[in-house]
Amino acid sequence: MVEEEASQPALSATDEEMEELADSELLMEDEDVAVEEEVVVQAAPASAPAEPVAVQEQNHEEWLSDFEGQLNIDMYQTKDNVIIKSTIAGVRPEDMDITVANDMVTIKGARKREETISEDDYFYQECYWGNFSRSVIVPVDIDSEHIEADLKDGILTVVVPKAAKAKTKKIKVKGM
Repeated sequence: MVEEEASQPALSATDEEMEELADSELLMEDEDVAVEEEVVVQAAPASAPAEPVAVQEQNHEEWLSDFEGQLNIDMYQTKDNVIIKSTIAGVRPEDMDITVANDMVTIKGARKREETISEDDYFYQECYWGNFSRSVIVPVDIDSEHIEADLKDGILTVVVPKAAKAKTKKIKVKGM
């Protein structure tokens, strides 16, 4: 087992990162806090210069603007329909788009902020704001011409009718 550890590449860290790690360990010892914590330190290769903070923030903002949240759904079937439900609080019906292609239903939308709040004024920031989407494959044949969607009390309900051939029909056997 010692041989395995020796064969793995060693992590390198800058002196500043090592000082921060040592300071945090001293604080934990001083407070007699029993906390299990995994710390992973990764440093950029020595040959690559560090990006300025402004460039890092700009890259972060660009990445966030390209990010699209994934919508959580419930999907179940009844005798005649497949039902897709999702909680979509704060989204207006005109800010949503539902499309069907073959057996795939795609729900897209945007949750827009109504006010601008400074990052420094937040205590918590857990809500997702921005574009979101979700595509699901419906595992039965569907009648895409008669799909209905309703948004009520922040809950989106999409009713996808099963195709006639997908519905289970019980046949009574006649005797002679």
